[in-house]
Amino acid sequence: MNPHVELQSLLDVFPEPEPMLTDAEHVASEMLPEPYRRMLAHNHHMTVTMESYHNCRVDVRILDRKLDGDFYSRKIVLLKSGTDRVVQFGIVRFDLSYVTPVVREEILAGQKPLGRVLIDHNVLRHIDLGAVLRLEAGPALARYLQMPVGGTTYGRLATIFCNRHAAVDLLEVTAPLT
Repeated sequence: MNPHVELQSLLDVFPEPEPMLTDAEHVASEMLPEPYRRMLAHNHHMTVTMESYHNCRVDVRILDRKLDGDFYSRKIVLLKSGTDRVVQFGIVRFDLSYVTPVVREEILAGQKPLGRVLIDHNVLRHIDLGAVLRLEAGPALARYLQMPVGGTTYGRLATIFCNRHAAVDLLEVTAPLT
């Protein structure tokens, strides 16, 4: 996987009138500054990682979504539960044919973060970290993450395997951490 091609592929799912990024650089996991390394360089669900880091549950807010047969994509932000404080931006592309109808319906309902749904239903899953990225926010990402245009944050590209099938492609970007 070429990280820049995969990043652009996910960004193209939901075109923006303003640029999402002003720059994106693939970086080695060991070069990530803390706490970003701890937040991104792992093979776990970001939902769990965000909840642990922020010491609270996270809620999902769907910004846009598309469903074409079994292929579901959504653009989201995760928020500290009960607040409007954004902790993560993400784009998900999911082949729903690899989950049961009950799991599919809960994902489509959009009431819980994807990771929480998969965990709650004990879906056999494995997460492959594809790449970590240093990102400079364009106007669109800055708006979603409540940060300055041109500000730096970090994200990752990952794939979730459900029942041994590559089912989900992810772009997950943390809000700037202090």
